[in-house]
Amino acid sequence: MSEHRTSDDGARDERAPDELPEYAERVLDVADLIPPGRVMTYGDIAEWLGEGGPRQVGRVMALYGGAAPWWRVVRSDGALLPGHELQALDHYREESTPLREASRSAEDHIPRLDMKRARWDGVTGGGHGRAEDEDEDGAAHT
Repeated sequence: MSEHRTSDDGARDERAPDELPEYAERVLDVADLIPPGRVMTYGDIAEWLGEGGPRQVGRVMALYGGAAPWWRVVRSDGALLPGHELQALDHYREESTPLREASRSAEDHIPRLDMKRARWDGVTGGGHGRAEDEDEDGAAHT
């Protein structure tokens, strides 16, 4: 990481290189809690923290998530992170993360996460939590 970052508005961030913004620390702490073989969506993490939204969590992961288990923080549709599909797939297979095979019409033949089985609700022990209240696409029912 560079010593100084420049924000989108051009202002320099004068924090020490090893000092993360407080929100980023909180996001990365949640990512570290996700058990092997399980995932949380960007929105799940924002909801769990009670702050921010999926885009803010995604930005934190993009800027600071390299040392965290980034492959466990995913899109809600189960699609693998563009440009990192094969690396993520290696992690998923190593951790026995539930996957759905790619449809025959899929160009890249890359599987997707089986969100119904892989999604973690943030409860210690890796219980499926939300899965019982979701449909096939991982959409929650209230």
